[in-house]
Amino acid sequence: MRKTTVRRDLGLFFVSFLLAASSSALVLHAGQKKAPAGSLLIADKGKLNLFLDGQSIGHEEFDIAWSGGGWVAKGTTRLAVQGSPPTTVSGTLTLRPNGAPVSYDWTSQTDKTNSAHIDFANGVAKMLLQMQGAHSFEQDLTFGSPMVVVLDNNLYHQYAILARLYDWAHRGEQSFSVIVPQQLTPGTIKVEAPGALTAEGKSYEGLKVTTEDIELTLYLDPNHKLMRLEVPASKAAVVRE
Repeated sequence: MRKTTVRRDLGLFFVSFLLAASSSALVLHAGQKKAPAGSLLIADKGKLNLFLDGQSIGHEEFDIAWSGGGWVAKGTTRLAVQGSPPTTVSGTLTLRPNGAPVSYDWTSQTDKTNSAHIDFANGVAKMLLQMQGAHSFEQDLTFGSPMVVVLDNNLYHQYAILARLYDWAHRGEQSFSVIVPQQLTPGTIKVEAPGALTAEGKSYEGLKVTTEDIELTLYLDPNHKLMRLEVPASKAAVVRE
């Protein structure tokens, strides 16, 4: 596997989120079966408000649900940054009960539409990328384990999945193999629980996600459900409505 790390690309992702967006309650459905006991993930559905320097620049609607013997996490983000064309990003991630990815599809729409499909098997991610006006492109990325975390550009509900994959019983610093699909990038991140945190007068369970270039802070409720995400260095925040 190419020795590219996710550190720079995640940093670039947040810079893109800030400056160049153009570059890129448990709710169960009626009749839906509950996840089996012991499954790491939980059903969740909601809306996230995206802020840059205190100003709302978009929203994300997401749904994480048990379906067909595994989990399906869907999200759509709509961004409107002054001086840039509107951007819509959608992703559908299928996961095994233990949180390991099975497949992922994403679509990004600005002035052009780009999309990709990824299949995960035996620690290998097989990607088929389709860029508007260009030939399709195939690429394989190899990881040391089937447990790979998908953290794609501008789809923040995927951090809710990361919060569930963290081993809260042992805590401490934990490393995860990750892929940023829209960047075609594999790498690693470090995650650690610093304890209780406060934001806007409310108390949360904290989780820090660190790369070499940037640090994110997740604010979770007592059930480790994502309520807020902040990137202090970039004055960016994602808040559940």
